[in-house]
Amino acid sequence: MNCRRCGTPLAKPGDYCLTCNTANADAVVAEFEPDRAHLTLLREDDVVGETTVTTRPEDEERLTEVQLRNFAGRVADEIRRKRPDTVYAAGEREPLRETRAQLHHEFYRVPDGGADESGRGGGTASDSPNDGPETEVSPVVRWVLDRRGDRSLAVVETPPREKIGGSHSTLIGDRKGRKAVQTVAEHPHVKKIVPGPIDAGGTGSRTGLRAKATRAGTNGNVRLLLRDGSSVQENRIVTTAMDRETGERVREDLNEALRDAELQDA
Repeated sequence: MNCRRCGTPLAKPGDYCLTCNTANADAVVAEFEPDRAHLTLLREDDVVGETTVTTRPEDEERLTEVQLRNFAGRVADEIRRKRPDTVYAAGEREPLRETRAQLHHEFYRVPDGGADESGRGGGTASDSPNDGPETEVSPVVRWVLDRRGDRSLAVVETPPREKIGGSHSTLIGDRKGRKAVQTVAEHPHVKKIVPGPIDAGGTGSRTGLRAKATRAGTNGNVRLLLRDGSSVQENRIVTTAMDRETGERVREDLNEALRDAELQDA
Protein backbone atom coordinates (compact mmCIF):
# COMPACT_ATOMS: atom_id res chain seq x y z
CA MET A 1 0.00 0.00 0.00
CA ASN A 2 1.23 3.50 -0.88
CA CYS A 3 0.56 6.80 0.86
CA ARG A 4 -2.59 8.38 -0.52
CA ARG A 5 -0.92 11.78 -0.68
CA CYS A 6 2.70 11.36 -1.81
CA GLY A 7 2.72 7.77 -3.05
CA THR A 8 5.51 6.61 -0.74
CA PRO A 9 5.31 2.84 -0.11
CA LEU A 10 4.09 2.09 3.41
CA ALA A 11 5.61 -0.67 5.53
CA LYS A 12 2.14 -1.82 6.61
CA PRO A 13 -1.37 -1.04 5.34
CA GLY A 14 -2.80 2.13 6.82
CA ASP A 15 0.48 3.34 8.35
CA TYR A 16 0.94 7.04 8.98
CA CYS A 17 3.25 8.44 6.30
CA LEU A 18 6.32 10.02 7.86
CA THR A 19 7.44 11.41 4.49
CA CYS A 20 4.56 13.85 4.07
CA ASN A 21 2.95 13.59 7.54
CA THR A 22 -0.31 12.15 6.26
CA ALA A 23 -2.68 9.74 8.01
CA ASN A 24 -3.80 6.90 5.75
CA ALA A 25 -6.40 5.56 8.21
CA ASP A 26 -8.62 7.64 10.46
CA ALA A 27 -10.08 4.76 12.50
CA VAL A 28 -9.13 1.27 13.62
CA VAL A 29 -11.60 -1.49 14.49
CA ALA A 30 -9.99 -4.05 16.81
CA GLU A 31 -11.69 -7.43 17.26
CA PHE A 32 -10.15 -9.43 20.10
CA GLU A 33 -10.09 -13.19 20.45
CA PRO A 34 -8.28 -15.07 23.24
CA ASP A 35 -5.12 -15.50 21.17
CA ARG A 36 -5.34 -12.86 18.43
CA ALA A 37 -6.59 -9.41 17.52
CA HIS A 38 -7.81 -8.55 14.06
CA LEU A 39 -7.44 -4.87 13.13
CA THR A 40 -9.49 -3.37 10.31
CA LEU A 41 -8.26 0.00 9.10
CA LEU A 42 -10.77 2.58 7.93
CA ARG A 43 -10.51 5.87 6.07
CA GLU A 44 -13.91 7.56 6.12
CA ASP A 45 -16.27 4.82 4.86
CA ASP A 46 -13.64 2.65 3.17
CA VAL A 47 -11.69 -0.33 4.46
CA VAL A 48 -8.06 0.33 3.50
CA GLY A 49 -6.37 -2.65 5.09
CA GLU A 50 -6.26 -5.33 7.75
CA THR A 51 -3.69 -6.56 10.25
CA THR A 52 -3.77 -9.57 12.55
CA VAL A 53 -1.68 -9.76 15.71
CA THR A 54 -1.42 -13.16 17.40
CA THR A 55 -0.03 -14.53 20.62
CA ARG A 56 0.78 -18.06 21.72
CA PRO A 57 -0.22 -18.77 25.33
CA GLU A 58 1.66 -21.44 27.24
CA ASP A 59 -1.63 -23.07 28.18
CA GLU A 60 -4.89 -23.16 26.28
CA GLU A 61 -7.05 -21.55 28.95
CA ARG A 62 -5.84 -18.01 29.42
CA LEU A 63 -2.84 -15.73 29.07
CA THR A 64 -0.58 -15.05 32.02
CA GLU A 65 -0.43 -11.47 33.22
CA VAL A 66 2.89 -10.90 31.44
CA GLN A 67 1.64 -12.51 28.21
CA LEU A 68 -1.52 -10.42 28.35
CA ARG A 69 0.43 -7.19 28.84
CA ASN A 70 2.84 -8.05 26.02
CA PHE A 71 0.03 -9.08 23.66
CA ALA A 72 -1.87 -5.86 24.35
CA GLY A 73 1.35 -3.89 23.91
CA ARG A 74 1.87 -5.31 20.43
CA VAL A 75 -1.72 -4.49 19.48
CA ALA A 76 -1.30 -0.96 20.86
CA ASP A 77 1.92 -0.55 18.86
CA GLU A 78 0.11 -1.54 15.66
CA ILE A 79 -2.60 1.02 16.36
CA ARG A 80 -0.08 3.77 17.10
CA ARG A 81 1.53 3.17 13.71
CA LYS A 82 -1.73 4.34 12.10
CA ARG A 83 -2.27 7.43 14.31
CA PRO A 84 -6.06 7.10 14.01
CA ASP A 85 -8.57 9.60 15.35
CA THR A 86 -10.71 6.83 16.87
CA VAL A 87 -10.36 3.22 17.96
CA TYR A 88 -13.36 0.88 18.13
CA ALA A 89 -12.97 -2.44 19.94
CA ALA A 90 -15.00 -5.58 20.54
CA GLY A 91 -14.49 -9.11 21.77
CA GLU A 92 -12.40 -10.67 24.52
CA ARG A 93 -12.51 -8.40 27.55
CA GLU A 94 -9.08 -8.79 29.17
CA PRO A 95 -6.82 -8.01 26.17
CA LEU A 96 -9.24 -5.27 25.10
CA ARG A 97 -9.09 -3.63 28.52
CA GLU A 98 -5.29 -3.87 28.70
CA THR A 99 -4.89 -2.44 25.18
CA ARG A 100 -7.19 0.44 26.05
CA ALA A 101 -5.08 1.22 29.12
CA GLN A 102 -1.97 1.49 26.93
CA LEU A 103 -3.47 3.92 24.41
CA HIS A 104 -4.43 7.59 24.58
CA HIS A 105 -6.74 7.60 21.56
CA GLU A 106 -10.48 8.21 21.56
CA PHE A 107 -11.60 4.66 22.33
CA TYR A 108 -15.03 3.03 22.12
CA ARG A 109 -16.10 -0.46 23.05
CA VAL A 110 -18.73 -1.57 20.54
CA PRO A 111 -21.15 -4.54 20.48
CA ASP A 112 -19.56 -7.83 19.48
CA GLY A 113 -22.34 -8.18 16.92
CA GLY A 114 -21.79 -11.89 16.34
CA ALA A 115 -18.32 -11.43 14.86
CA ASP A 116 -17.41 -14.13 12.37
CA GLU A 117 -15.92 -17.38 13.55
CA SER A 118 -13.69 -17.97 10.55
CA GLY A 119 -10.52 -17.93 12.62
CA ARG A 120 -8.91 -15.53 10.19
CA GLY A 121 -5.28 -14.60 10.49
CA GLY A 122 -2.25 -16.64 11.53
CA GLY A 123 1.36 -16.41 12.56
CA THR A 124 2.57 -13.56 14.71
CA ALA A 125 1.33 -10.80 12.41
CA SER A 126 -0.13 -10.53 8.93
CA ASP A 127 -1.11 -7.52 6.88
CA SER A 128 -3.22 -7.03 3.79
CA PRO A 129 -4.52 -3.99 1.92
CA ASN A 130 -8.11 -4.08 0.80
CA ASP A 131 -8.90 -2.60 -2.58
CA GLY A 132 -12.26 -2.28 -4.27
CA PRO A 133 -15.84 -2.22 -3.04
CA GLU A 134 -16.29 -6.01 -2.75
CA THR A 135 -14.35 -6.40 0.49
CA GLU A 136 -16.32 -8.47 2.98
CA VAL A 137 -16.35 -7.12 6.52
CA SER A 138 -17.34 -8.62 9.85
CA PRO A 139 -20.56 -7.60 11.62
CA VAL A 140 -18.48 -5.52 14.04
CA VAL A 141 -16.88 -3.54 11.23
CA ARG A 142 -20.25 -3.17 9.50
CA TRP A 143 -21.71 -1.80 12.77
CA VAL A 144 -18.96 0.82 12.91
CA LEU A 145 -19.26 1.74 9.23
CA ASP A 146 -23.00 2.21 9.61
CA ARG A 147 -22.32 4.83 12.30
CA ARG A 148 -19.33 6.59 10.79
CA GLY A 149 -21.63 9.35 9.58
CA ASP A 150 -22.64 10.26 13.12
CA ARG A 151 -21.33 13.54 14.46
CA SER A 152 -18.16 13.03 16.46
CA LEU A 153 -18.27 13.88 20.12
CA ALA A 154 -15.87 16.45 21.51
CA VAL A 155 -13.03 15.07 23.62
CA VAL A 156 -12.50 16.63 27.06
CA GLU A 157 -8.84 17.23 27.93
CA THR A 158 -9.52 18.19 31.58
CA PRO A 159 -7.74 15.88 34.08
CA PRO A 160 -10.23 13.44 35.70
CA ARG A 161 -9.74 14.85 39.23
CA GLU A 162 -10.75 18.33 38.00
CA LYS A 163 -14.03 17.05 36.55
CA ILE A 164 -15.54 16.35 39.97
CA GLY A 165 -17.33 19.21 41.71
CA GLY A 166 -20.56 20.52 43.19
CA SER A 167 -22.07 21.35 46.55
CA HIS A 168 -21.93 17.73 47.78
CA SER A 169 -18.45 16.28 48.23
CA THR A 170 -19.23 13.03 50.09
CA LEU A 171 -19.39 9.77 48.12
CA ILE A 172 -20.83 6.53 49.44
CA GLY A 173 -18.82 3.33 49.31
CA ASP A 174 -15.53 4.89 50.48
CA ARG A 175 -12.69 3.62 48.27
CA LYS A 176 -14.98 1.80 45.84
CA GLY A 177 -17.21 4.85 45.53
CA ARG A 178 -14.20 6.99 44.65
CA LYS A 179 -13.05 4.32 42.19
CA ALA A 180 -16.43 4.39 40.44
CA VAL A 181 -16.40 8.17 40.08
CA GLN A 182 -12.77 8.12 38.94
CA THR A 183 -13.61 5.48 36.31
CA VAL A 184 -16.38 7.69 34.92
CA ALA A 185 -14.23 10.84 35.10
CA GLU A 186 -11.55 9.18 32.94
CA HIS A 187 -13.95 8.89 30.01
CA PRO A 188 -12.99 11.35 27.23
CA HIS A 189 -16.60 12.50 26.69
CA VAL A 190 -17.36 13.29 30.33
CA LYS A 191 -17.09 17.01 31.14
CA LYS A 192 -18.14 17.09 34.76
CA ILE A 193 -19.47 14.92 37.59
CA VAL A 194 -21.70 16.54 40.22
CA PRO A 195 -22.16 14.33 43.32
CA GLY A 196 -25.71 14.30 44.67
CA PRO A 197 -27.18 13.91 48.16
CA ILE A 198 -27.17 10.49 49.83
CA ASP A 199 -30.48 8.70 50.37
CA ALA A 200 -30.32 6.15 53.19
CA GLY A 201 -33.71 4.65 52.46
CA GLY A 202 -32.87 2.45 49.50
CA THR A 203 -33.08 -1.33 49.14
CA GLY A 204 -30.11 -3.09 50.71
CA SER A 205 -27.32 -4.35 48.46
CA ARG A 206 -25.64 -7.62 49.41
CA THR A 207 -22.78 -7.40 46.94
CA GLY A 208 -21.03 -4.26 48.16
CA LEU A 209 -20.97 -1.06 46.16
CA ARG A 210 -22.54 -1.27 42.71
CA ALA A 211 -22.43 1.50 40.12
CA LYS A 212 -24.55 2.08 37.03
CA ALA A 213 -24.93 4.82 34.44
CA THR A 214 -28.64 5.39 33.81
CA ARG A 215 -30.50 6.18 30.60
CA ALA A 216 -29.43 9.40 28.90
CA GLY A 217 -31.67 12.45 28.91
CA THR A 218 -32.66 14.48 25.88
CA ASN A 219 -29.56 16.66 26.35
CA GLY A 220 -27.20 13.67 26.31
CA ASN A 221 -26.35 13.77 30.01
CA VAL A 222 -26.60 10.69 32.24
CA ARG A 223 -26.67 9.82 35.95
CA LEU A 224 -24.24 7.66 37.90
CA LEU A 225 -26.22 5.65 40.43
CA LEU A 226 -24.16 4.35 43.37
CA ARG A 227 -25.70 1.80 45.71
CA ASP A 228 -24.00 0.55 48.88
CA GLY A 229 -26.05 -1.34 51.43
CA SER A 230 -29.20 0.72 52.04
CA SER A 231 -27.53 3.95 50.85
CA VAL A 232 -28.12 5.29 47.35
CA GLN A 233 -26.47 8.28 45.68
CA GLU A 234 -27.38 9.74 42.29
CA ASN A 235 -24.59 11.76 40.68
CA ARG A 236 -25.09 13.94 37.61
CA ILE A 237 -22.72 13.35 34.67
CA VAL A 238 -22.38 16.14 32.13
CA THR A 239 -21.18 14.77 28.78
CA THR A 240 -20.24 16.18 25.39
CA ALA A 241 -23.17 14.31 23.80
CA MET A 242 -25.66 16.52 22.03
CA ASP A 243 -28.82 14.37 22.26
CA ARG A 244 -30.24 11.18 23.75
CA GLU A 245 -28.88 8.93 20.99
CA THR A 246 -25.27 10.04 21.38
CA GLY A 247 -25.72 10.13 25.16
CA GLU A 248 -26.69 6.46 25.03
CA ARG A 249 -23.39 5.70 23.29
CA VAL A 250 -21.55 7.33 26.19
CA ARG A 251 -23.73 5.55 28.75
CA GLU A 252 -23.00 2.13 27.22
CA ASP A 253 -19.29 2.87 27.25
CA LEU A 254 -19.40 4.02 30.88
CA ASN A 255 -21.22 0.87 31.98
CA GLU A 256 -18.67 -1.27 30.15
CA ALA A 257 -15.86 0.56 31.97
CA LEU A 258 -17.64 0.02 35.30
CA ARG A 259 -17.98 -3.70 34.54
CA ASP A 260 -14.28 -3.87 33.70
CA ALA A 261 -13.57 -2.21 37.06
CA GLU A 262 -15.70 -4.90 38.74
CA LEU A 263 -18.16 -2.30 40.02
CA GLN A 264 -21.09 -3.65 38.06
CA ASP A 265 -22.45 -7.13 37.53
CA ALA A 266 -21.60 -8.61 34.13
